[in-house]
Amino acid sequence: MTERFAFSHGPQRIVCLTEETTEWLYLLGEERRIVGISGYTVRPRRARDEKPRVSAFINAKIDKILALQPDCVFGFSDMQADIAAALIRQGVPVTVFNQRSVAEIFSMMAQVAAMVGQGERGLALIETMQQSLGAIDDAATSLPRRPKIFFEEWDTPHISAIRWVSELIGIAGGDDCFPELSVQSLGKNRIIGNSDEIVRRNPDIIIGSWCGKKFRPEKVVARPGWQDVNAVKNKQLFEIKSADILQPGPAALTDGVAQLHRIVTNWSSLHG
Repeated sequence: MTERFAFSHGPQRIVCLTEETTEWLYLLGEERRIVGISGYTVRPRRARDEKPRVSAFINAKIDKILALQPDCVFGFSDMQADIAAALIRQGVPVTVFNQRSVAEIFSMMAQVAAMVGQGERGLALIETMQQSLGAIDDAATSLPRRPKIFFEEWDTPHISAIRWVSELIGIAGGDDCFPELSVQSLGKNRIIGNSDEIVRRNPDIIIGSWCGKKFRPEKVVARPGWQDVNAVKNKQLFEIKSADILQPGPAALTDGVAQLHRIVTNWSSLHG
């Protein structure tokens, strides 16, 4: 009797409109389920060779996605609401996550793992990541000083760190120069209109992650009035690739925070 009502255990043909769910499914060993990915995907590198690219960020090739016959599409945030709506109108099941904090990233990962029948493996991987974050947080407590960090997500206009990045800065041992802006989910609401305010807050470290555009420290140094900023005077300007820190998934919780911690630790050894 039960064979008459057989069904697939979790989605079998998944399209990932952003990189973090792709990376997570690979880490779970469930990459076979992925039939389409974002064109911005760089983690894992082999995904670009193995999977068709069907979307950017705020637009997608709807016809190409439909041709793949997905039984699930994973998206991220209200920025992809129009893509989601177009697919839903075509009868495609869509799940759009909106994780903005470290805790919410872990929650998203747990949900995706459960959906593909890898709940236990997912929780084990999450626990390992949490232990690593805890070790970094513990190590940061022994630093003699906490540097003030300006994380620049975009340069013109200046956009400061989103919430999960701000939280990771804290875990790594630094203090976000603009914590009050980090709670704003949209980039347009994290714009710092007057660069004089950045100068006034005088960051010890400046980290650029210009959303896929190469960070140019020489441009930061040349900004009028920035010559007396501690980070500029002491040559504490660094880049963390956006794929490592600005995707709200495994990368930020592993490679991204590790790079932050190295930068903070090296600064501390020089200025402790």
